[in-house]
Amino acid sequence: MRTSLIVAGLSASLAHAIYLPANLQTGVDWLQGSTQQPVIEAEKFLIELAPGDTRLVTEDEKWQLRRDGKSFFDITGLPERDASIHTQATVKYPKKTAYNETISPMLKELDQKKMRSHLEEFTSFHTRYYKSDYGRQSSEWLFDQVNQTLTHAGAGVAHFFQHSWGQNSIIATLPGKSEKTIVIGAHQDSINLFLPSILAAPGADDDGSGTVTILEALRVLLQDKDILHGKAENTVEFHWYSAEEGGLLGSQAIFSAYEKQGRDVKAMLQQDMTGYTHATIAAGEPESVGVITDFVDPGLTTFIKEVVNTYCTIPYVETKCGYACSDHASASKHGYPSAFVIESDFKYSDKKIHTTEDKVEYLDFKHMLQHARLTLGLAYELAFAKFD
Repeated sequence: MRTSLIVAGLSASLAHAIYLPANLQTGVDWLQGSTQQPVIEAEKFLIELAPGDTRLVTEDEKWQLRRDGKSFFDITGLPERDASIHTQATVKYPKKTAYNETISPMLKELDQKKMRSHLEEFTSFHTRYYKSDYGRQSSEWLFDQVNQTLTHAGAGVAHFFQHSWGQNSIIATLPGKSEKTIVIGAHQDSINLFLPSILAAPGADDDGSGTVTILEALRVLLQDKDILHGKAENTVEFHWYSAEEGGLLGSQAIFSAYEKQGRDVKAMLQQDMTGYTHATIAAGEPESVGVITDFVDPGLTTFIKEVVNTYCTIPYVETKCGYACSDHASASKHGYPSAFVIESDFKYSDKKIHTTEDKVEYLDFKHMLQHARLTLGLAYELAFAKFD
């Protein structure tokens, strides 16, 4: 956290009590005699709160906006082209699911105990704040879990997408017969919005839940022989983004790079917060998967509803989350069709996030299993979809 620091003058008694080199003594004399006190200005960040609505803020002001429920892109230092929204590709998705006979037996292999075990370890880091050393350590731990999953299956490759702030994003790639790519994402960082560098941020729901949900879906997806041997029509990638809480920094960097490389991403699904059901049930509402309908690709979102109906045992509910509310927005910004699902209607989502109380004990792993079913079903269906 950066705050404006006022440099106070040293007292005459202290200055005379210790030896000071001549050049430092001159500075002390200036401070004592000056009527003006130099100020170290807080670093400013350029954020975008809506298309074309930009603002220059301090880091403290960024966190205050987040506490007020406002999401944004941090576009500090980005070239104008990277900071603007690009024309989105039009992709035709299947009207119905087509691989039920293959996927249904795989759903039985999803294991909520594995998700719990991973999440308990992942939340044991004091914080996963992207600028902290804990953030680096947790990212390295997560990379090891991803790499072990791929190594055990004997397929795919994982690598870090490096960032200047220390916590790197992670990409696992399962090559298919083409370079047309399906992306499944979650963010690995957590934050305590009151004192990010100091206070604990277990981040169990936000977004430890999404992190372990897609990791479990990856594990089971790799049990399919056609996926293992690269016979899928399309390449599938699983992403764990760094610095989502700082303004979608990690995902912006990745999708900016993909656009510059000419990568052909046909679909991107974000799983952010998949485990909290208490408020929904307390309100007397049915447990459901929240399907975001604003600032997403309508065709992909329609197909996701079909996937929920086919592979989940609970219904979906349409809901909205606003501009730049998670990493799918970075994909959309760079012209790639994206979608976002969350644990419930947005108004019933977890209010303990961004605090010390975002803990494993408040989560519903049976519900997380529903999100894993959705992830597995969508990844497989689109891996074998034939796109123009």
